[in-house]
Amino acid sequence: MNLKKALPYLFLLVLAVLVLVLKRCKQSAEPQKPVVINRVDDRDEPKTARGLNRTPSAMYYSKHARCRMGCRHIDESEVMEILRDGKINYRKSELNGDDCRKKYAVEGISHDNQRLRIIFAPCGDEMTVVTCIDLGTEWPCDCGEND
Repeated sequence: MNLKKALPYLFLLVLAVLVLVLKRCKQSAEPQKPVVINRVDDRDEPKTARGLNRTPSAMYYSKHARCRMGCRHIDESEVMEILRDGKINYRKSELNGDDCRKKYAVEGISHDNQRLRIIFAPCGDEMTVVTCIDLGTEWPCDCGEND
């Protein structure tokens, strides 16, 4: 093929590659838009807000949660109270990912007057308690890892 005949096609090819490169650079330079959550005031929060099942068919406790419950004098009835009546702390929750990877930080006052934060991990109709925190008292606890 003659170079003069191929030159326009070569020019168009280089131009197309340049446009693609510039378009890709522009996309990566644009700031990511934040995900907007239509936040409901906690007082108006329904008991099943945003996928948190307040009445699971089965409740499981991680080994870590059982240890923390023992150290912090938290029993299963208090865990159920917080799940049923507590408020979700969205700043402490991890709600990215699929349903079985979400963790809800739910806070409230138990019948023993402990201000608690309990981390719940729902999966389907089942719930796992990940950990329990007494927000009002620093309890000594040795659960095999650093606090």
